Amino acid sequence: MKPWPCILAILCLAGALFWGACAPAEPPDEVILATTTSTQDSGLLDVLVPDFEARTGYRVKVIAVGTGAALAMGARGDADVLLVHAPESEMELVRSGDVVDRRLVMHNDFILVGPADDPAQVQEVGDAVQALVRIAQAQALFLSRGDGSGTHKKELALWQEAGIQPEGAWYQESGQGMGATLKIASEKGAYTLTDRATYLAMRGGLDLVVWMEGDERLFNVYHVMVVNPEKHPNVN
Repeated sequence: MKPWPCILAILCLAGALFWGACAPAEPPDEVILATTTSTQDSGLLDVLVPDFEARTGYRVKVIAVGTGAALAMGARGDADVLLVHAPESEMELVRSGDVVDRRLVMHNDFILVGPADDPAQVQEVGDAVQALVRIAQAQALFLSRGDGSGTHKKELALWQEAGIQPEGAWYQESGQGMGATLKIASEKGAYTLTDRATYLAMRGGLDLVVWMEGDERLFNVYHVMVVNPEKHPNVN
């Protein structure tokens, strides 16, 4: 990811732009940040939020959900700022006018992790799509987040590119965030797609190995955007 001071500066700028657009007599005390579970599970928010609060005087209420749920909150006007990683879905909110001032904040990448014995032999292939083909052919256990998150959207796009509709006993969904999904995958000996930062933060307690990385398809970008106060006058 990019250096944290840069991320903090952009978040501060987003907050300043938000309050400038609202132009209240006195700025509210609390900022509602709807974001992904990966920003929380990776430990990133543990660094950013206290520093942001110290610099601005605002309290940050973090709601860490899948990107799909965070974007839905923005569309309803239930959050002030979004920090998410599903560019195509984000642009739908930009076009609808639900969010403004969308800015690139940081990037990391997705990786495919799985059990050390690699039952699908994905280590033998050179890209993420072929890795999923191997998993499907072997009917090796794969755990999807299944929650409409940015990670889930990326996974579904990879299956689509592979021409595979994953189904059957070998394909399971956790319906949970990234940290919880990694723990379940580790316990079950399943493959799963994860962002690298969350995996690195948790790998000491996981029996999972990185089997696929570096494919350009796995590039993972995060944007910050402000919920439009002109369309959602009740924000904060």
